[in-house]
Amino acid sequence: MVPTAARPDGDITYGKVYLVGAGPGDPGLFTLKGKGLLECADVVIHDALVSAPILGMINPQAEVINAGKRRGRHSMVQPDINNLIIEKAKGQAVIVRLKGGDPFVFGRGGEEMAALVAAGIEVEVVPGITAGVAVPAYAGIPITHRDQSSSVTFVTGHEAAGKYRPQVNWPALAHGSETLVIYMGIRNLGPITRELLKADLSPETPIALIRWGTHPQQETLIGTLGTIVEQVAATGFEAPAIAVIGRVVDWHETFQHCRPSRTIWPQ
Repeated sequence: MVPTAARPDGDITYGKVYLVGAGPGDPGLFTLKGKGLLECADVVIHDALVSAPILGMINPQAEVINAGKRRGRHSMVQPDINNLIIEKAKGQAVIVRLKGGDPFVFGRGGEEMAALVAAGIEVEVVPGITAGVAVPAYAGIPITHRDQSSSVTFVTGHEAAGKYRPQVNWPALAHGSETLVIYMGIRNLGPITRELLKADLSPETPIALIRWGTHPQQETLIGTLGTIVEQVAATGFEAPAIAVIGRVVDWHETFQHCRPSRTIWPQ
């Protein structure tokens, strides 16, 4: 598969940009479409959390740029990333913006697509498996269960400053969904658990923190809303991790030994 797309703009020819979701880390969960695009890309601009085996699929002749953002170690701010993608689309046929998880699930893919559309550049999204689905599965936790959870909410625990509303409505979420999956919530875990407890969610509500989900070094910390903050302090548990809150967490003990097999990663 060799995609072709070009738009003349005076003396400039623009290629096509693909916003590709790399999934949660395990290369076996990366899509065939994404792999094909990496193999023929002219430029790849990737995030910090894209795993090394997936980066190893990139066309050896491609220009590879790390635009990754990690808390306290931002290599580029978002407007600069947008401008970089637009600039690299000049004179290049296939530009891949490779993003961890899914581009449209807390991945700022919507912002990047809007900037490209405004610039008149052809762009296509290639979905990826989001961490909120895959990571609990690799920890033996079904995010829905016929007897325990017929609803699940994905929510960010790390909100942008100056966004469309000042904060997530945690009291409403406490009783609005049977399972909560929180992305990027480790740093704000204390305030989040306090808000949920203030909304009369039981302190005995199970919670799982899953670090480096689907990677070989995946770790899971099981607790309750009433104990998890102390457990994190005692164990030194750190990001990147997601949190799963709800009765489905209780299945971890039963299912942890029959979770999906990880792909054998290159050493």
